Amino acid sequence: MTTTSETKTAQLAAIEQSGWGLPFRFFQPHNLAFWVYLVGVGGGALGMLRYFGGDGGFYTPALTGGILLFGLYLVPWLVLLRHQNRYTAQPGRLLTTAFAWGGIAATFWIALPANTALLELWTKLGGTAFAADWAAGLTAPINEEFGKALGLVLLIGLAPRLVRSVYDGFIIGAFIGLGFQVFEDVLYVYNGAAQSFGSNQIGASLQVFLARGASGIVSHALFSAIFCAGLMWVLGRVPGERNVVRGVLTMLVAMVFHFAWDDMTGLGGRGPLVTVLPFVIAAIELTFLFSVLRHAARRERAWTRDLLGPEADAGVLDPPLLDAVSGLRKQRKAYRKHVHSRRTARHRMAAASDLAREIARAGGRETDRVAHARAEVIRLRG
Repeated sequence: MTTTSETKTAQLAAIEQSGWGLPFRFFQPHNLAFWVYLVGVGGGALGMLRYFGGDGGFYTPALTGGILLFGLYLVPWLVLLRHQNRYTAQPGRLLTTAFAWGGIAATFWIALPANTALLELWTKLGGTAFAADWAAGLTAPINEEFGKALGLVLLIGLAPRLVRSVYDGFIIGAFIGLGFQVFEDVLYVYNGAAQSFGSNQIGASLQVFLARGASGIVSHALFSAIFCAGLMWVLGRVPGERNVVRGVLTMLVAMVFHFAWDDMTGLGGRGPLVTVLPFVIAAIELTFLFSVLRHAARRERAWTRDLLGPEADAGVLDPPLLDAVSGLRKQRKAYRKHVHSRRTARHRMAAASDLAREIARAGGRETDRVAHARAEVIRLRG
């Protein structure tokens, strides 16, 4: 049986290891990572202005439509990722910084010039037909995945105590990939309008939105979440999490998924298989994603449990609620059945998560905010 002192020691260790509750400070003029980030985002912003600046006025309807449509498309993604950022949650400003890297630096500073050069190279080496079938898949998974992952490396440099676990890499990677995905989709809208010489720009932007929006479920946010989780397994920033073989294989799988998605026509051979292949690949990708998510969350769930251990000892949380707030979907579903109310279970789990966050922010000390969060948990438990 664990004692109160042991659970308190485990709580303090979880706070120290996770870095949860620490603020994110972006402006760090003495940090090289800060200047590399600025160069990347600044270079991406200039590249974006050059790309859209020339004929941007003529294609304003398409560009405006793309920004509005994919801006709305962003909302459910943010709700979903906020739900996933449930354990030792990352600060919003850090995630915004990750999104900006993916959307501006990775897209316009790295991917756009690299893709242009490499696609031309594949055309010269293999011919037009070869390039049409295979060039995208032989190009994008390399420069785009490593370009996006560079954002994670820079965020480790900017917030080394905040970006620690594989789950951190998974969530941050998803935000970087989402930024890349949204900005790239707007780029596709613009290119589509240019290819049709500006005719029916609103209709063209809506067509691109429907096509890219549907495929976006298994696109860059998924690729980057998997790739960056693998990178964190390789780096092993938390004791016991380093697994180089698993990390490298996970990164390679993310690149294979990216390759398969970009070269669907080449893999399907332009036959009937092309209509079925996207659904098969999507099912495989989502299955692997949830497997990575489950393994990546182990350390975070243990930290959450340790953070709330003393509260469970004191009777503030009962064991089923502790299991639910630190567990997976199975434990949350079991808790909903335990209290016979989805709404009650949701409020209690949210209150317990708030209590964990306040304890982390206070560094394990007793504060008014901790006392208030604890009182709310007790109130909801009736």
